[in-house]
Amino acid sequence: MKRRQFIAGLAAISAWPAKARAQQAGLPVIGFLSGRSSEDSGYLIAAFKRGLSDNGFIDGKNIAIEYRWANGDYGRLPELAAELVKQQVAVLVAVGGEASAGAAKAATSVIPIVFGIGSDPVRSGLVASFNRPGGNMTGVSILTNQMEAKRLGLLHELVGPVVVGVLINSNFPPAPLERAEIEAAARSIGQRLVVATASDDAGIDAAFALFDKGRVGGLLVAADPFFDTKHARIVALALNRKLAGIYQFREYAMAGGLLSYGVNLAAAYHQFGVYAAEILKGAKPGDLPVQQAVKFEMVINLKTAKAIGFEFPATFSARADEVIE
Repeated sequence: MKRRQFIAGLAAISAWPAKARAQQAGLPVIGFLSGRSSEDSGYLIAAFKRGLSDNGFIDGKNIAIEYRWANGDYGRLPELAAELVKQQVAVLVAVGGEASAGAAKAATSVIPIVFGIGSDPVRSGLVASFNRPGGNMTGVSILTNQMEAKRLGLLHELVGPVVVGVLINSNFPPAPLERAEIEAAARSIGQRLVVATASDDAGIDAAFALFDKGRVGGLLVAADPFFDTKHARIVALALNRKLAGIYQFREYAMAGGLLSYGVNLAAAYHQFGVYAAEILKGAKPGDLPVQQAVKFEMVINLKTAKAIGFEFPATFSARADEVIE
């Protein structure tokens, strides 16, 4: 009986949230709010923790981290942000899309916030300026929502005048701007498009059915954390149709996507950790300049190219930062 009680006690302790365990040990807690999912963010969390450890903070030793994942359901973010604020975390890191940063801002004007968004934080009303954010927020603009024209241009360079299918999540706040940028870029280069929107699995399947009817030969998946949580599904659907697809992050190319072009996301997550550490050391977020991602990478998958009967021009392959063979 005593043994069973002991085991039950251990189970109860392991079930305590990080906040409760940290309070027992007197550790500060970092709240981590993301629009993505834990399953597709493992390497990003590792980079975030490196940013912390490089500055003297190690999870479980002198800090604790409390995670909340929206899994691409942006409507859950306000509730998840409120949970972390209620726990009085020392720093709130809000990443995985503009909606995450907006939910954090709405939840607290007191707790320091480190955000990561793909658009302009000044235009979004998160901060007063890049150099002097003011208030309780700072972070990193990874610019990914502003790279759609570049990605469409790269795809056009590869596939020429074929019809390109564009997948957009209409529930994603920057979606209207993404669509406007893509359509403007398409007009400028004479690129024909079939645009489909999706915000769940059924929508993704319907979008590809629409692409089938439109006889598309290329695919552009707009930057969106929900799509990141579904990257394996999207890539598989593209492969089944032998579509030449371009995506925002290397994880798509690693999963079998033909090509990715965007920021080095792990580098941005490292910076989130650096800023969280600086705030824990006493820095005010309003005095920390908003960083802009400067490291971009192109990843091509030659195995996928062979599978869909596509060949990269030699000059194009030479421009790649990483080649998957």
